[in-house]
Amino acid sequence: MLRIKRVPTILSNYQKDESEVAGGGCGRNCLRNCCLPGSKLPLYAFPKFDKAELCGRNDFPYAFLDSLLLGEWEDRMVRGLFRYDVTACETKVIPGEHGFVAQLNEGRHLKKRPTEFQVDKVLQPFDENKFNFTKVGQEEVLFQFEPSEDGEVQFHPSAPIVVENSPSVVAINVSPIEYGHVLLIPRILECLPQRIDHKSLLLALYMAHEAASPYFRLGYNSLGAFATINHLHFQAYYLAVPFPIEKAASRKITDFNAGVEISEILNYPVKGLIFEGGNSLEDLSNVVADTCICLQDNNIPYNVLISESGKRVFVLPQCYAEKQALGEVSSELLDTQVNPAVWEISGHIVLKRKDDYEGASEKKAWRLLAEVSLSEERFQEVVAIIFEAISCAVIEKMLSEDEQDVDKVGGRNNGPRAAIVPGKNECLVQH
Repeated sequence: MLRIKRVPTILSNYQKDESEVAGGGCGRNCLRNCCLPGSKLPLYAFPKFDKAELCGRNDFPYAFLDSLLLGEWEDRMVRGLFRYDVTACETKVIPGEHGFVAQLNEGRHLKKRPTEFQVDKVLQPFDENKFNFTKVGQEEVLFQFEPSEDGEVQFHPSAPIVVENSPSVVAINVSPIEYGHVLLIPRILECLPQRIDHKSLLLALYMAHEAASPYFRLGYNSLGAFATINHLHFQAYYLAVPFPIEKAASRKITDFNAGVEISEILNYPVKGLIFEGGNSLEDLSNVVADTCICLQDNNIPYNVLISESGKRVFVLPQCYAEKQALGEVSSELLDTQVNPAVWEISGHIVLKRKDDYEGASEKKAWRLLAEVSLSEERFQEVVAIIFEAISCAVIEKMLSEDEQDVDKVGGRNNGPRAAIVPGKNECLVQH
């Protein structure tokens, strides 16, 4: 078993040390049975459609979700719910070709002792005795985020929390990295472990789509890739400059199923894949979700960045925590206390010591991120595993659709269905 010690990030004011186990009724207006009866929260209902074009709807000059999120976030800031004022943190673009962004955030790790984390097991069961997001105070929750019933955007300032429906919610991160830093917690009352599924990833893409801002990105960290809370969640915030990874060159690998284009990142310290296009938001989401599920099932830690209002998704397998546990990371890098999760890998590097911030350079940033990346040989092995898995997923979906058609018409459809496996001359065909 591989473990590392690190200072855990405090995401909620009610987060306790691992040694502390919360008991029954708390009386603090949380999201558990002791406090839920009769509770209400704002509800943002977004239009969900089967063939949501990836352009058009989010080209409006005004996006209500954007305004709602920032208004509620600023309200919590005025109420003093954050551990520090992130707007006072120094930030700069590091000179150089790639434009890495450095932030000095000395408040993110103070007054917290290091905790052990297992880093060699991406899938772990949910443990209700450890901190999870049902233990946050309702004042930290900005709104419920659910599909609308009539295909139109709706906002209800005070909507009941329907326990049976296990709503998805947006809550503040009390240790923000940037302005508007929030958590998207899918189906919060189901207490899902930190593992991506098709529904949760599609929900994240819908949130990016509804925010309709080029500055708003969502990120995901798997266990073993610097997620510290094993309760399914995404993070999101606003950054008014491009992430360096968004500007990196890429090489197209293939046009996959349903118009989804898959590319490989080039000239960047961390190797990864880019997914974009597709005939619908759901088409893009399905391919990315199948990729993430493949990585999880093969115990490969990874991070995900969702950018361009949900039109472009980066999937980044990594091995930094494993190297750290094996003693293969230099003390110089470890002393910076940088935990290279999705934001750092994307080029927004949060530094906790003033000397590191003042001495930040492109060479140092590249060296740190290069330690995160898989080797070229291992990366190509992982890509082969991914393409085999997502091709099989496409075939299974096609067969399922064929069976549904059979049920409808009472006979079998004729003709083969195929999925392309990049790097091979043939298709996988199922008659």
